[in-house]
Amino acid sequence: MKESNFQTVIGLEVHAQLNTKSKMFCSCDNNAFQKEPNSLTCPICMGMPGTLPVGNREAILKTIKLGLALGCEIQKVSKFDRKHYFYPDLPKGYQISQYDQPFCEGGNVSTSLGDVSLNRVHLEEDAGKLVHPAGADYSFVDLNRAGTPLVEIVSEPDITSPAMAREYLETLRTVLRTLGVSDADMEKGMMRADANISVKSKAGMSEIVEIKNINSFRFVEKALAYEEKRLRENFEKWPKKTTKVTRGFNADRNETFAMREKEEAKDYRYFPEPDLPPFDLTADEFASEIEKMRSGLPTMPTVLKAELEKIGITQNEIRIIVKDKNLADKSSYVIKEKIKSPDKVIRILVNNRSALNLPDESLVKVGEMISKAQLSSGVIKKMVEEAVKSGKSLSEISESSNNMESVDVSAIVEDVIARNQDAVVKYKSGKTQVLGFLVGEAMREAKGKTDPEEVRNKFQEELKN
Repeated sequence: MKESNFQTVIGLEVHAQLNTKSKMFCSCDNNAFQKEPNSLTCPICMGMPGTLPVGNREAILKTIKLGLALGCEIQKVSKFDRKHYFYPDLPKGYQISQYDQPFCEGGNVSTSLGDVSLNRVHLEEDAGKLVHPAGADYSFVDLNRAGTPLVEIVSEPDITSPAMAREYLETLRTVLRTLGVSDADMEKGMMRADANISVKSKAGMSEIVEIKNINSFRFVEKALAYEEKRLRENFEKWPKKTTKVTRGFNADRNETFAMREKEEAKDYRYFPEPDLPPFDLTADEFASEIEKMRSGLPTMPTVLKAELEKIGITQNEIRIIVKDKNLADKSSYVIKEKIKSPDKVIRILVNNRSALNLPDESLVKVGEMISKAQLSSGVIKKMVEEAVKSGKSLSEISESSNNMESVDVSAIVEDVIARNQDAVVKYKSGKTQVLGFLVGEAMREAKGKTDPEEVRNKFQEELKN
């Protein structure tokens, strides 16, 4: 069957560890990374008989904050449930999770390849992990991670390609970091993804494959691409009755491998957690906090991207900005406060990270200086570096500096164009690499007292016609 006859259907379940001070149901330290195995444990997270869990309020509020940012509907009443399954690193023999009454339902994540609807965002506890010593025929159980607050973001099957799945995950990580609820470092296991994939055509649907615990964006894309190809090639072999199977991903061989048949909800024998009462989120203790979070949400990545595009920031610069929380926050401030020459101010932040240490009022001053053409952006960059190092204000530095004279970029560009008509003809014929030569000539004439990017943009503007 031709590839064009197939439609790929992907849904993702993303787990992210919340960066709370303590674990989900006990007071143990929640920072388990590189700690001595089993050094951050207590009878509760080790599943000892007779122990009682106590819900972590910080984890609940961070889950709700994430739900608000993703456009979820916050439920009026929510509860925890027991999810039963056996695994060596699950000491109780069940996981405290959420089944039919999660904290958040619905929601949406936008990507450049389309929107992805969310089914739910719920909260649970993480399991421990198995440690496999090299060359040994045994494994250790480390319970430091057991009980870590784990938020699960479940998408609808709206994702149509491995590339879209990767962008969705990258967007989610940016949201988690922007909100400050999770460090979301996949290499450290702080964010993990289970991917469900199938292919369908007019003739029917393949089996549904779940690929478990993939720990990098690149591996998610590779695993899904491999599975997409395998499902299409074997489409006619699948039974008419849709089956569900679980596969793992071998990163060394870039291929998936069979593990087991996928469990269904009935296999987990869910029932309400008897040791934790339901949470009334309309009660004063939660309602006021929820409203405070709702009104204080930072600008989300998709909104910030659109605002940056409007003021002329390039796609490459936008990718850099949205991945850096401090840079995104400062850029949002520049836009919200309607600082003059916002594109140039933001470019100074992107190209000179020390500028992030400037107080907000200094960013206002930077915008004013650029818009009034008092100084070129290149000179202002030097002033910013001095302001950060010395602690002086930009006004003081501007008044005391002898080498901050203004440079007429337009005049220099016009002069270089007039003197280098051969290069101009080559540029207009498609040999755009000569632009570097023209910029170099202009920078020499300006004696380095201007911004190369500003000069480059001016040349591109002048050479359009």
